[in-house]
Amino acid sequence: MYCQAVEILTHGSVLARFGHALSDPTRARLLLALREGPGYPAELADLMGCTRQKLSNHLTCLRGCGLVVTVPEGRRVRYELADPRLAHALGDLLGVVLAVDPLACPDSAEKGCC
Repeated sequence: MYCQAVEILTHGSVLARFGHALSDPTRARLLLALREGPGYPAELADLMGCTRQKLSNHLTCLRGCGLVVTVPEGRRVRYELADPRLAHALGDLLGVVLAVDPLACPDSAEKGCC
């Protein structure tokens, strides 16, 4: 029974990290871009329309969450999804249809609700 509790905590931690990464629109867009294939910071910054510093902060967060990895290529660094199954998971999430009820969170801007 103890092992089951550890497993649940592990799965919960993984989902929390994934949720944190997706909670920011720029990080979500970065993950979707990397879903299409590996990328380099300068190119990703241009694609995202943000500064390299801002992009670097987001990539660091995604690395910290365990969702992306770096691959050194000489003097350059390539970023890619840490696990190919993440591309599939992101695709599955894009296919989900949400039943949004705007009346359920009337004070959404103030309380941080969806």
